[in-house]
Amino acid sequence: MQRGIIELSSRPSILSAATVVGKKEMDGPLARCFDKYDETDTFGMPTWEQSESEMQRIALNTAIDKGGFKIHDIDAIFAGDLINQCTSSGYGLANFDAQFFGLFGACSTMAESLVLASMLIDSGKYSRCAAVTSSHNCSAERQFRFPIEYGGQRPPTAQWTVTGAAALIVGEHSGAPYITEVLPGRVTDKGITDNANMGAAMAPAAADTLKRYFDESGTKPQDFDTIFTGDLGFEGSGILGELLMSEGYDISGVHKDCGLMIYERERQDVHAGGSGCGCSGCVLAGHILPEITAGKLGRILFVATGAMMNTASLQQGLTIPGIAHLVCIEGDRADG
Repeated sequence: MQRGIIELSSRPSILSAATVVGKKEMDGPLARCFDKYDETDTFGMPTWEQSESEMQRIALNTAIDKGGFKIHDIDAIFAGDLINQCTSSGYGLANFDAQFFGLFGACSTMAESLVLASMLIDSGKYSRCAAVTSSHNCSAERQFRFPIEYGGQRPPTAQWTVTGAAALIVGEHSGAPYITEVLPGRVTDKGITDNANMGAAMAPAAADTLKRYFDESGTKPQDFDTIFTGDLGFEGSGILGELLMSEGYDISGVHKDCGLMIYERERQDVHAGGSGCGCSGCVLAGHILPEITAGKLGRILFVATGAMMNTASLQQGLTIPGIAHLVCIEGDRADG
């Protein structure tokens, strides 16, 4: 039974990618990386939840168009979000003519969808799949905390949920970037109960996945151009570095966190950084993959993290388990 790293011998390719974001994201340092945005964050819809669904629809249509595909060229869609029962994905992608797999990996959803899509393509069962995810600041705040109109105070450890959607088309081996290995995560619970400190809840899961990967593969952090996590933010990134250092792995020279890349923390007043499914998804699709295509990055690890909670578990005072899925992505530069 396969319990560790899964090598993808056919090296599935990421054929196209698209991003849709809100006003705050377009005010950040990666603004030029995104395809489409709406400065009202509504995307023409009457509710925040419907706005998020519309973001997913636009993102997938844009990815299909950028790749030169038609809707019927997509065999299956793997998608998820933060809203109860993944309704943003269900409503947003309802009219696409493809088999649909609804996922909940919280902020790890982009990596989870890539893991599943690439494995099925590598197996020969599918030829072309879509990996889609989203988050919306206003819909997430209404579900997990308070509506933004409430004006509640946010502690320094809190992160800002990204308003963004990302869609990737993964297919049979073609051009770079390629997915060469995946390592599904394990649920990790270290007893964190503070829902305003997601970084602390998710960092142990990221450390567990990365340690497993390094131990099994015999690699070290310096064998990669960059190790991208998402979205640990300021607090979680520091904890991850300390946890891995205690295991003999120093990631300080190669680690970047998507939650610290998408915003300017102090100028944009996002406290510990960005979070939400759309955070790592949009950074991957809009920034990381183009860097690989351009030859600026050769071999990277994308480790998206998620907090596996819901409103009931928070109200009951339960701990917040974390998950982290790993995807190894390479470009032509990595081939020598």
